[in-house]
Amino acid sequence: MSIDQQIRDVRTASVTLTVTEDGSPVANREVEVAQRRHRFLWGSQGFDLIPLANGEVAGEQRAADEVYRDRFADLYNFVTLPFYWAGFEPERGHPDTQRILTAARWFGDLGCSVKGHPLCWHTLTADWLLDLSNTEIVDAQTERIRRDVTDFAGAIDMWDVLNEVVIMPIFDRYDNGITRIAKELGRVGIVRTMFEAARAANPDATLLLNDFDMSADFEHLIEGCLEAGIEIDAIGLQSHMHQGYWGLEKLHDVLQRFSRFGLPLHFTELSLVSGHLMPAEIVDLNDYQVDEWPSTPEGEERQAAEAVEMYSALFAHPQVGAITNWGLRDGAWLNAPSGYLRQDLSPKPAYEALLGLVKGEWWFTPTTMRTDDEGKVTFRGFLGDYEVTAEERRAGFTVATAGAGSVDVTL
Repeated sequence: MSIDQQIRDVRTASVTLTVTEDGSPVANREVEVAQRRHRFLWGSQGFDLIPLANGEVAGEQRAADEVYRDRFADLYNFVTLPFYWAGFEPERGHPDTQRILTAARWFGDLGCSVKGHPLCWHTLTADWLLDLSNTEIVDAQTERIRRDVTDFAGAIDMWDVLNEVVIMPIFDRYDNGITRIAKELGRVGIVRTMFEAARAANPDATLLLNDFDMSADFEHLIEGCLEAGIEIDAIGLQSHMHQGYWGLEKLHDVLQRFSRFGLPLHFTELSLVSGHLMPAEIVDLNDYQVDEWPSTPEGEERQAAEAVEMYSALFAHPQVGAITNWGLRDGAWLNAPSGYLRQDLSPKPAYEALLGLVKGEWWFTPTTMRTDDEGKVTFRGFLGDYEVTAEERRAGFTVATAGAGSVDVTL
């Protein structure tokens, strides 16, 4: 089966739409049907736009950030915002809540769903935890989760609850409070503790377990958590490819191994470079520090081809629900040319290609149709939110399930 047919089967529906007005069918009239939003989550981290969201920039910087905002909103309907504890609450009791909440609502107004990342991580955690006992660290961490998930409910209802648990209890590059309690609680124990805190704070939130480790170790952790009755809503799979594109063989292997749990899969941190590749002998990507990592024309063509292939394969898989590129603009992480925009915000070939897919080939363009005697029209469209318009009246509706279905809407 072709990739296009797989996408059609998984991501579209044949819809019979019945339109009524004042209790009667809108019969034998022209209506326009238009898609407004994908159900699938296409995203990026949005850290660089937080100053604009909070009105902290002016002049040329504001003008540039507004260009960035527009390019972001043209392509994406999903954003990840930072909750690294070291930066979010460097002084205990003084979290950066209002600033990030303002940004979350601002992105919501742009039409983006918002995810917080992460609630518990051994890296970039609060230094002041080191002054506490293990019992006090657990209490502080769970209280932090309850506070933030509660404070942001409605603006952020999706969270990477824990990040990189596989390595968490054996992390040895420096001392930190979270590794201390991970050693004591164990991997499954720390997951249970933090998920229970997040679930209690917002029972309707989507909670992820996120990791870069694509080995059997992460599979075993997921198995252990599920056997222990921990309710994980989605599995987060990081896919930084600074050392080279995975290719379809590895991608399909990852999809096969992690889809067996029957949970949605989110590709949470994707990066494809458009310059030279990081040396293969580097183990920790953070160890590769360079002053310049330029994007090249050859690299940009390679990046575009890899992005189209990977996004297509993921969109065709029924359990994949989200793809997050780790920064839309070059230099977002490790100074790498892994964005789809250059530093000057000009689009790379990858941006143009993905925009052509997400808002072109994989998008239901506005279409005028004529209803029958019963006020019905039939169309096939991608899953997501729609709007139907008849003369000056309009109404929204959602196409939620692939296959075939009926939707009733009243103008």
